[in-house]
Amino acid sequence: MRCVCRLLPALAVLAMLAVALVPAARAADPMTGANPTAQSVNERDLLNALGKLQGRITIPDGKAATLEQPQGREYRSFHERVLPWLAGIIILAVLAGLAAFYLIKGRIPAPPRDPGGRTVLRFSAVERLGHWLTATAFVVLAITGLNYFFGKRLLMPLIGADAFATWSHWAKYAHNFVAWAFMLGLLVMIVAWVRDNIPDRVDIAWLRAGGGFLDGSHPPAERFNAGQKLMFWGIVIFGLAISVSGVLMLFPFALLDINGMQFAQYVHATAAVLLIAVILGHIYIGTLGMEGAFQAMESGSVDLNWARTHHSVWAEKVLAEERAPRAGRPGTPAPAE
Repeated sequence: MRCVCRLLPALAVLAMLAVALVPAARAADPMTGANPTAQSVNERDLLNALGKLQGRITIPDGKAATLEQPQGREYRSFHERVLPWLAGIIILAVLAGLAAFYLIKGRIPAPPRDPGGRTVLRFSAVERLGHWLTATAFVVLAITGLNYFFGKRLLMPLIGADAFATWSHWAKYAHNFVAWAFMLGLLVMIVAWVRDNIPDRVDIAWLRAGGGFLDGSHPPAERFNAGQKLMFWGIVIFGLAISVSGVLMLFPFALLDINGMQFAQYVHATAAVLLIAVILGHIYIGTLGMEGAFQAMESGSVDLNWARTHHSVWAEKVLAEERAPRAGRPGTPAPAE
């Protein structure tokens, strides 16, 4: 009896080995001894080779055929980790830089007004309409867009999940519909101002002088100085990138597959953050930064001395055009300046 008890553990080990070896032996090819199961392509190999796993479906929605797509994990990491930090750092850095510049340099004062009270037309009604349409739409888009990756972190803890869900629901509708107003306004601005924003030699001198922000000088400038031209092209490039990628997302999977949709969101979010940074600088210059700048976009006209100070080359061209018709009329002497 004792011998049998001593043999039981050894018999148990032999039984376990037999159970483990029998399936492999059965699966092996009796002629070659190869195991087809061990040599088959596994899921990881397919993902590495194809980038996604797809199946065969009979329903109309073709997107359901993608069973697993590893790029989705990369997109989720970008959206949930990289993007919030990227946006937060860029926006806070721009705000801090503008605040520091204002505290150090203060507001650029307006020159003494023209003794005769003369003004020049700087922006037409169509130009102002395009500007304010784009600006208003962009404010709505920026607020509702930032909600996508800051809302649940900053807003939801303050107002609660139910209120945040309601706000996000309507914010999404506002974002989708106001986008068309932004694109229309952007198109108007491009048509109206692209000619005046082509770089020229005057811009080189303006950049070398740093725009006069450090020493208080006023280097010559055309209708738009080099800084404004850089801002214009930044708005155009980032605005077009936002518009194209946004339209692709408004009509999901019409032209792109899942990888294309994710790439469109990369472009949309990154360009939007950069455009917000550019617009913050534009808002600063147009309000706190420079006295008299807001009046140009409010009424369309600016004081003649203000134009001569900040845009001397353009101001002289405008005055020359005003003098030309009067100088061409018989008996009407051209005014001396």
